[in-house]
Amino acid sequence: MDDTATLADFLRSARARLTPEEIGLPVNRNAAARRVPGLRRDEVAGLAGVSVDYYARMEQGRVTQASDAFVNALAEVLQLNEAERNYLFSLLSASTGGRTQQRPRASTVRASVHTIMDSLSAQPAFVLGVGMDVLAMNDLAKLLMKDFTRAAGLGRSLARWTFLDPAARTLFVDWDIVACDVAAMLRHDARSHPNDDALNELIGELSVKSDAFRAWWSQHRVWECTFGLKRFEHPLVGRIDVNYETFPVPGEPDQQLFVYSTQPGSPSSDALRILASWRADEAAALEH
Repeated sequence: MDDTATLADFLRSARARLTPEEIGLPVNRNAAARRVPGLRRDEVAGLAGVSVDYYARMEQGRVTQASDAFVNALAEVLQLNEAERNYLFSLLSASTGGRTQQRPRASTVRASVHTIMDSLSAQPAFVLGVGMDVLAMNDLAKLLMKDFTRAAGLGRSLARWTFLDPAARTLFVDWDIVACDVAAMLRHDARSHPNDDALNELIGELSVKSDAFRAWWSQHRVWECTFGLKRFEHPLVGRIDVNYETFPVPGEPDQQLFVYSTQPGSPSSDALRILASWRADEAAALEH
């Protein structure tokens, strides 16, 4: 991965997403006077406290390291989220050498984590690794989405399924939002694992086969999934709205445990209970 090209594309994309109004600059009512979408280089440079020439050289790949104070100032100007700020530091910070250390990919989940997931019989739970590989799932998570543990290679990637399987578009009520977040999460993984062959193969395949992925990937957004809401339209039980929380797996920096929950007494809670009982009934039938 070419860090200079990545930095340049990231900066251009970030300033293109902002408008002068959003950062408190005077609004020029003559729209034709602005030749580029979003902020101009001189506006970003002025707000970050550097010369236009310095910032221009940065976007041209001729400045590859900067002080932490400047990186922080630039992140503030561009209104970056926490994941994007960390991403910018990994690309540009002099204190990190402008590089991220490659970590080996962990592909197995400890037995104790499996035990925790299995104990959450009324809550879908699963573990994601690099490239959004689904490394482990409890039974309810398999019923809510699909059983990724039966797949191999890139077939275990939640990202690949989201973009390339029509079932995902049907299952996620807000597919566009989910897919945009997935692309941003892959961008985060690509930075921490730039030489991961499977991850690069996944990004290459999605770039070739998915117009939507190419569009969102080109925006250079970066995202770490921590908590939020997901809405499903399940083929068996209908609408399910879940809150999700993610927890880092201790000792495994690239593994995240996802747990879905519903509001007690809500239609979504009832739907999950029906889904769980359907699995129980199926298991009982197999025993006879």
